[in-house]
Amino acid sequence: MIKELFRAPVALLLASLATASFCQAAAQTTAQTTAPAPVPAPMSGPATYAASSGSFFERWQARASATQALQPKWIVPVVSPYPMLIQVFRADFTRQISPTHATTWNFGTSRGLNLIPFARTEVDLLVPPFFEHDTKTFDGFGDFSVTGKYRILSANEKQGSYLLTAQVSATVPTGSYANGATDAVVTPSISGGKGAGKFDAFVSVGGALPVANVRSIGRTIATNTVVQYHVQKYLWPELEINSTAWYGGSKDGKVQTFLTPGLMLGKYAIHPNDKTSRLGLAAGAGFQTVATTYRTYNHSLIFTARFLF
Repeated sequence: MIKELFRAPVALLLASLATASFCQAAAQTTAQTTAPAPVPAPMSGPATYAASSGSFFERWQARASATQALQPKWIVPVVSPYPMLIQVFRADFTRQISPTHATTWNFGTSRGLNLIPFARTEVDLLVPPFFEHDTKTFDGFGDFSVTGKYRILSANEKQGSYLLTAQVSATVPTGSYANGATDAVVTPSISGGKGAGKFDAFVSVGGALPVANVRSIGRTIATNTVVQYHVQKYLWPELEINSTAWYGGSKDGKVQTFLTPGLMLGKYAIHPNDKTSRLGLAAGAGFQTVATTYRTYNHSLIFTARFLF
């Protein structure tokens, strides 16, 4: 059952990798056969920021713009991990209902500050979320996390519209009471996708590896599949499939899958007349419904607000 559940997203990820590699190889072959002789080309892409002048922040923003120019302009989904490199401050809010009908609000949802410090690279500093329960469970903060991403392959819409990115996340047990993990967790993952016109689809696969107490905590494999359609300038309806499988621990052998329809709005430019300004806003919402017998919660409302810079 578990193999069947994860076969489709893994196949999509492998197809994305094959397509990206084929497009890159084809572009290199075409360039070699059609170019009569190597001619020095003007700097483009991430190299342009090296020669730019200005303050530290101006150079940083020029580097981020050059890096993002080499990838598709897909919008970051409501829930799932994504292969794009972005620069944003993000806060999400969720309401979850447990099988015993207990309601928990999660303020922050382990989002935070995402930066592009180098070409092809993103670093995320994710602030601890705050949990509010309607039961006798103590309210409190969750765990602090940090993520590093490296974009392996990419092409914007004019060059093939594909992405492949690897990342590693680490969670530190800083939560109060029982609102966080008992031990640190390291989560390597890979994500990739392909676009066609106004349509795009991408998938991520990752595994959560506790550094201690593995027998009691167990390991998990998570897959997230996203399909989006760019209806108009600001409208991005989407469907996400979010699955988690447990190996070891008290939930060994269990699988939980959610269907998450959502809608993202953005990017709304704060200075639309300034072509050099990167400032903008985005927002969205989704609703998670469990698609498996086992569940830790259901009927989750999700809201996301983002300041892009």
